[in-house]
Amino acid sequence: MKQLIECVPNFSEGSNMVIIKQITDRIESVEGVRLLDVDPGKATNRTVVTFVGTPDEVIEAAFEAVKKASELIDMRTHKGEHPRFGATDVCPLIPIAGITMEETAAYARKLAERIGNELGIPVYCYENAAFTEERRNLANNRSGEYEGLPNKLNDPHWKPDFGPAEYTERVSFSGATAVGARDFLVAYNVNLNTTSVRRANAVAFDIREKGRPVREGNLVTGKIEKDDNGKEIWTPGSLKACKAIGWFIEEYGIAQVSINLTNISITPVHVAFEESCIKAQERGMRVTGSELVGLIPLKAMTDAGKYFLRRQQRSVGVSEQELVKIAIKSLGLDDLKPFNPEEKIIEYLLADNHDKKLVSMTVAGFADETASESPAPGGGSVSAAMGALGISLATMVANLSSHKAGWDNRWEEFSLWAEKGQTLKDELLMLVDEDTKAFNLIMDAFSLPKSNDGEKTIRLTAIQDATRYAIEVPLRVMKRSFESMEIIKAMAETGNPNSVTDTGVGALAARSAVMGAFLNVKINASGMQDKTFVEKILAEGTQIQESAIAMESEILELVNSKIM
Repeated sequence: MKQLIECVPNFSEGSNMVIIKQITDRIESVEGVRLLDVDPGKATNRTVVTFVGTPDEVIEAAFEAVKKASELIDMRTHKGEHPRFGATDVCPLIPIAGITMEETAAYARKLAERIGNELGIPVYCYENAAFTEERRNLANNRSGEYEGLPNKLNDPHWKPDFGPAEYTERVSFSGATAVGARDFLVAYNVNLNTTSVRRANAVAFDIREKGRPVREGNLVTGKIEKDDNGKEIWTPGSLKACKAIGWFIEEYGIAQVSINLTNISITPVHVAFEESCIKAQERGMRVTGSELVGLIPLKAMTDAGKYFLRRQQRSVGVSEQELVKIAIKSLGLDDLKPFNPEEKIIEYLLADNHDKKLVSMTVAGFADETASESPAPGGGSVSAAMGALGISLATMVANLSSHKAGWDNRWEEFSLWAEKGQTLKDELLMLVDEDTKAFNLIMDAFSLPKSNDGEKTIRLTAIQDATRYAIEVPLRVMKRSFESMEIIKAMAETGNPNSVTDTGVGALAARSAVMGAFLNVKINASGMQDKTFVEKILAEGTQIQESAIAMESEILELVNSKIM
């Protein structure tokens, strides 16, 4: 698997787009790196940039960006709402694919050393790249912010991990930088119907894991209580893996609770939103919406969509696009400005849109492509498409049944069926293109050179490997299409009777998908040299086909009994 690292540097400039563009141009100049997002904030005077790529290339792009920022951003004149201590304030690396956190931390330290040695910038390593436990916490490294750097650098305890340990003219211009390795962090702001930073902070302290100090007398200005060991006593907040602070955003004229969710498997975005709503209401305020800074994983959005649908007692077995839409509206992500999923969801940005996908075509386009003189797409892709349409009909019946008048107590039953149907539909749609890909792999293998024995051996192995895959793909279509017939039958038996004929059509499509895919299994198996493998596959395929034909007969009998 290809190794991928994400880098999310925060630069202390949020207004001058000329400066920001010069920095991001350096990132884009490195081959093997893809710039995903540039998110400037005027009030915070800070821009969050996100890019992804292979490790060495990401390190090179990050170094170039830090270098350019240190040349263009003068920290001596910097003002902004967000805590900061350098032109490149933080530069975290996040493992995305094929790489461990330990390996990512090693790359972070490599980057930190290069920044310190070559650019003369003090660097502190944090989170998983930290050399000491105290420095794991970014807030500790950044304490005192830029204004406190002269004293900090004179303190031996806070000697930088790399770079100069003195406040030079160069450092006074660039400030310091924190380089780390961390899990995926979601930066998320909740909008309040107030301009009071103090009240926004109160909500932040209510929810953040750290909580608030216990004070004597006045809850704001009172002396912080200490235990018998002289340690400050704190009351933890309600959310784990959550950091938060309140601030006023002049650009929007509102106060926000600025949240960093450091582990969204512990505290998902929708949980942070709901808890903020509860705490704000308890203090006489209302949450009007929220704002995402940077990018978010797709699962966080679909999980939020499902959460809000369940709150409404509605089926969660809807399309991915619908779940994302529900999440956007429920979280109020378009409260302050339009929210474009294609620009904010990381998987959508990483998707390779250069390949022409069959499933992205119109129905007419798919039919035209199938009818062309090209041998692919062929029967295998059409079989997968039939299977997808068959289970789509059953999923439709489940969703219609889930909010049929008078069936309110059955919404969850049908939601579960619809969710299973959506999963099968998505896999079958993927197999539409995968079958054509499998055919093309065989054609590519046959086109390999065969001028000598070595080339002939390589070619034969490639042909056999491609043929095996071209058998496995339609077999998978058979299995998933037959699996869908369980849902189709359940909807014929218990679903909305007004839609029973749709289940009948679904059964016909699913059975045809099984039989059509089996034809592809058999013709590709004829070119396979491993006869033991072929016998096993053909026996399995025959059993699935016979079971599908029998299931189709049962479903059609049910359907006809209800419409006759």
